[in-house]
Amino acid sequence: MTRMGRRSAAVMSVNELFRHPVELTRESDFDQILNSDGYISICGFGSLLSKASAQSTFPGLINFRGAKLSGFRRVFGHSAPIFFERGIAKPQTKEISSLSVEPCEGETLVISLFEIPRSEIPAFIEREHEFRFLAVIPETYNGLLYTDPAVLCARYTDEEYFRNRCKGDKEIFFQRYGRYGIQKIWRDDILPCRVYLRHCVLAAENLGVDAYNNFLDHTYLGDRKTTIREYLATTGSGIMEEEPPESLKMRYGG
Repeated sequence: MTRMGRRSAAVMSVNELFRHPVELTRESDFDQILNSDGYISICGFGSLLSKASAQSTFPGLINFRGAKLSGFRRVFGHSAPIFFERGIAKPQTKEISSLSVEPCEGETLVISLFEIPRSEIPAFIEREHEFRFLAVIPETYNGLLYTDPAVLCARYTDEEYFRNRCKGDKEIFFQRYGRYGIQKIWRDDILPCRVYLRHCVLAAENLGVDAYNNFLDHTYLGDRKTTIREYLATTGSGIMEEEPPESLKMRYGG
């Protein structure tokens, strides 16, 4: 077999292996999707649509670009303690949610895609503690499958999170969530954090017109019916005109 033939066969083998999302449950699982240079691909679907946000989160980031991911939708159904820490959560109106993604047949997301070095994986896992890590195969804008799988932070469940990540330890859960008054992480009755939603919309707009329209029309409230375009035109009107607190303008500026 020629070198080109061997490479094509290897690509087909990888794509076949990750044809369906594969859960990464341990840090060592991430090693199986490292590329030959020791980097791993990451999917960004919310704040990481912003190159500036991605670079501030991952100092070793390279090759930031837009991509597509089929079979998932974005949902504002994740109680985020970081918004309480930063003083931008509004629990009285339930505006406390950040984004997660979940499988949904027929949906396609425009995402950001970039690579980070293996050394940044432990911090990534710790930072996204409450998410399910999936290895997925993104596509180019032209619909061609990438040869390397990428990591996607997907919706977990409260039961799995407490059992697997907190190891059944109530103190761990309290330190991460309970001290902010959060008893359930994954909810269908909460609304987007206003500052965060504005940031995500601006980030999508900066990524390009396809990313912007996709974000508005393929991102949902917890009811899985109301799109962000509809929300911003009704109950959420005015959010895009609100400025973040001065201390957060760089972080949440799109």
